Amino acid sequence: MPSAEDFKESAALRALDLVYDGMWLGLGTGSTAARFVEALGGRVAAGLKVLCVPTSEATRAQAERLRIPLTTLDETPRLHLTVDGADEIDDQLRLIKGGGGALLREKIVATASDQMAVIADGSKLVATLGRFPLPVEVVRFGFAATRRMVEAMASQAGCEGEIRLREGKSGEPFLTDQGNLILDCAFGRIAEPEVLAFALKRVPGVVEHGLFLGVADLAIIGSDEGVKVLYAREGT
Repeated sequence: MPSAEDFKESAALRALDLVYDGMWLGLGTGSTAARFVEALGGRVAAGLKVLCVPTSEATRAQAERLRIPLTTLDETPRLHLTVDGADEIDDQLRLIKGGGGALLREKIVATASDQMAVIADGSKLVATLGRFPLPVEVVRFGFAATRRMVEAMASQAGCEGEIRLREGKSGEPFLTDQGNLILDCAFGRIAEPEVLAFALKRVPGVVEHGLFLGVADLAIIGSDEGVKVLYAREGT
């Protein structure tokens, strides 16, 4: 019986069809994106020529191990394609991302790309965003005040729920690659993602949030029904 891991693999392999010789790519972060990077490494070993920007130090380490040529957005400020995973995807290809803690770099790289392709298993498709806690990256200075303001602004946007500081494996505060903290906001349901996104960006201590709205161009979904491709202009 195929598992979610098999579905992730099939989506990642299908995404390779989007890659051509000479491409500049953004490499995502997370378990599904890691499968794409692994598969890309095999193609590079076979002679494919690409230049890639990783969205996290973990992805950088994986790409270096696979000898995938890397660059930076300073050296290559425009990319052809970013391939990344998602924690939730709705029928307009609005996303929640940041479960792996790389949401800031992921959003920077995705928006520097001509196209973003999301790869995921079918469990990530939702009717309404919010079941997965929304990550919000915040600076350490004035953390308590920022957390209080995030709660207040979210409430004004119609979102209520527990807001927790993300912890690392040993119980210490989790730090992003940029040295920031993450608030995980368990709202349960985000009826108006655009309203919430606007509200959160008004909080000075918020660096970025995990709502990716109008960023993804297509989603490649692996499930027990096979692999299907959804396009933002068509929804589902």
